[in-house]
Amino acid sequence: MNLIPVTDLERPELLIYSGLSEPQLYHYHEPEPGLFIAESPMIIRRALDAGYEPVSCLVEEKLLPFLSGTAASEDFPLSHVFPASMPVYAAPLEVLVRITGFALTRGILCAMRRKPLPDPASLLSSSSRVVVLENVMNPTNAGAIFRSAAALGMDIVLLTRGCTDPLYRRAARVSMGTVFQIPWAVLENGPSAIELLHEHGFTAAAMALTPNSTSLSDFQPEPDRKIALFMGTEGPGLSAETLSSCDLSIRIPMHHGVDSLNVAAASAVAFWHICSSR
Repeated sequence: MNLIPVTDLERPELLIYSGLSEPQLYHYHEPEPGLFIAESPMIIRRALDAGYEPVSCLVEEKLLPFLSGTAASEDFPLSHVFPASMPVYAAPLEVLVRITGFALTRGILCAMRRKPLPDPASLLSSSSRVVVLENVMNPTNAGAIFRSAAALGMDIVLLTRGCTDPLYRRAARVSMGTVFQIPWAVLENGPSAIELLHEHGFTAAAMALTPNSTSLSDFQPEPDRKIALFMGTEGPGLSAETLSSCDLSIRIPMHHGVDSLNVAAASAVAFWHICSSR
């Protein structure tokens, strides 16, 4: 490993861990894709498996034996998949907290290069079960939705530009790394997204509590029917423009006076239902 003990908290190479916000990291290499920070061995490994290029690593020094493979752990080693020249910055936990401003999960961060996003149309051509997230801004919700989408059989995730970044540290961690396992792309907001889906033969179904919503239990799509499930942000839900453009609305039946589920919980119920019909 190219091990570098951290003695100077002001060194420029640590700025990506200490001084840059998520939007700044996103634009770090403009006009090329920027950087993101992966946290914990499992998330880093899944990003590496998906072909993301590591730039540097910041690790708690007591974990170096595990990182290098000289101590046994199911989470490590990672060093054998890192480039030999890649900087590995190491420091005691209290120093890492001072650098990052938060307590690290499993004591390791890795800065990685983003990859160019695919064109949504290229993903739609080989998909039949799609979730479209409209302005889902909470990274915990987004991460949980990605995890459910991957686990329950959805083919791809499409996001409007108002959504949180799936590679945001918290979103990727909550997703358990599935943001690196299920394909995703970014759509333009509004009816143009639905027009694109219609062009590829999809039925646009809105998850919404509207007077004319169909109960999910009554929605039984044919196995070969292409379904795009639209889900909105917590609280406001889908925009009126999207609701009016979708082909139908679907709701999950509620009991005991409960009006709705959290969007992440609702997604798991809906994904299982529409994927089990295939």
